[in-house]
Amino acid sequence: MANYSYETEIDVRLRDIDFMGHVNNAVYATYLEQAREAYFRDVLDISLEETTTVLVSLEIEYERPIEADETVTVALSVSELGEASLPMTYEVRADGERAATARTVQVLADPDGDGSRPIPGEWRRRIESQRE
Repeated sequence: MANYSYETEIDVRLRDIDFMGHVNNAVYATYLEQAREAYFRDVLDISLEETTTVLVSLEIEYERPIEADETVTVALSVSELGEASLPMTYEVRADGERAATARTVQVLADPDGDGSRPIPGEWRRRIESQRE
């Protein structure tokens, strides 16, 4: 498995399961969102609700289904930082085995305009110290 600097456990809910008894493929994006929220809370000490980040890119590569009774963990890493973008890579695991990999990019939007704004220095420091 790749080296990820942050992990969080995700609860599989009954509504996540499709008619075949697997987690529905669209729910994986929700699991990534939950992992991002936990990362922002635990590492950056801020809720996603308190920021102006917007998701601009989402890619998921599915490797195997997640069964209803499996324990799901999402590992994530911020390997590079842009001026205003926050790219994250993920590994979704079910009972410790990789079920999917993913990548997202969030941009810090300028609340007073149409563009973006730079990632705060404090965020950069926290991300860097968490990666060490």
